[in-house]
Amino acid sequence: MERSSRRNRNRRPRAVSGRKRLRRSGTGRRRLRARGNGHPARRNTAPAHSAASVAAKLRSDPRYSAAVKNFEAATRYFLKEQYAKAREVFEKIAAEAPVEVAERARVHLRLCEQKMTESSAAPRNATDNYNLGVAALNARKLDQAIEYLRRADRSAPDREEIRYALAAAFALQGSPEAALELLKAAIELRPGNRFQARMDEDFQSLADDPRFRKLTQSEPTAANSSPY
Repeated sequence: MERSSRRNRNRRPRAVSGRKRLRRSGTGRRRLRARGNGHPARRNTAPAHSAASVAAKLRSDPRYSAAVKNFEAATRYFLKEQYAKAREVFEKIAAEAPVEVAERARVHLRLCEQKMTESSAAPRNATDNYNLGVAALNARKLDQAIEYLRRADRSAPDREEIRYALAAAFALQGSPEAALELLKAAIELRPGNRFQARMDEDFQSLADDPRFRKLTQSEPTAANSSPY
């Protein structure tokens, strides 16, 4: 008993050990707080990307320059009041282009739809009828498209885009003779329609027609046309 009491007297109080545990746990809490505070600090000190750097990054993307070219083409259609064509290009840009260009395209897309709604109330001229015709053509309402486009062609017989759209409508309808005649006229007014028609799915039904292939083949160069 006595030896036991001496041993007990020589032992350090457990309270001290308890304080050590508290101190360790306190340190642990401080470490946790330090780690918790560390994350926001790293986020706050990370370099922010400026608008200029984002724009530069977009411009380094090949898609950006292509999207800008398409945007400019759509804008030209819009200024010529060819709202249906403009809308078609703006829709493609809004779906595929980098964010910066896509957002601008959506704004112009709404303007196109507004203009087309206004003109649909009462077509006043060739442009109105052309826009309505292209809209009907895209919706594959072929009879309606042909009606509008014929009106447009009567009002402005020298506009290549009207002849081209009308040719596409007849090709989709299954009227190759009318389609080829109108396509020939469209190519005479603008030779670039030759390549466009060759790549256009609307003329797929004519792809095996030798008249269509001859009509849409590349123009012979001076060297190729030489007999020697």
